Amino acid sequence: MNEDTIKLLKECNSGCKMAIGSMEQVEEKLHDAQMKNIIEEYKDKHKQINARTVHLLQDAGERGKEPGLMASFMSHLTTEMKMTFMGDNHQAAKLMMDGCNMGIQSICEYENNYSNASDEAKRIAHELVKTEKEFMGHMEKFL
Repeated sequence: MNEDTIKLLKECNSGCKMAIGSMEQVEEKLHDAQMKNIIEEYKDKHKQINARTVHLLQDAGERGKEPGLMASFMSHLTTEMKMTFMGDNHQAAKLMMDGCNMGIQSICEYENNYSNASDEAKRIAHELVKTEKEFMGHMEKFL
């Protein structure tokens, strides 16, 4: 497995972990069953993508990548504050959509930076971007 493949898989792994953590944090504060179900569905999709990255990295003797400490802290703090003081569906949808947008931008950037990654790693990255876009589409109705 080449270096670009490993790096792209690690970034997808990190992105999935960040998304899952954010979804779990928002989900705890929601009362709307429909929104919770959508978040749960997309959390499961992120877990499936993440499991594929972990499997491929392990096969190469590599470990996953944890999200950046500062990015995780800021995301957690922002989500906690916004959901505590304005914790409705509208705010939750905005937070989820903002996270999706950041994830899409990051993964697309990493795809460009690691252009020699394997086709399988690129498929995973594309699937992650597609999943983020679909999730955003579902969140739009809560704005």
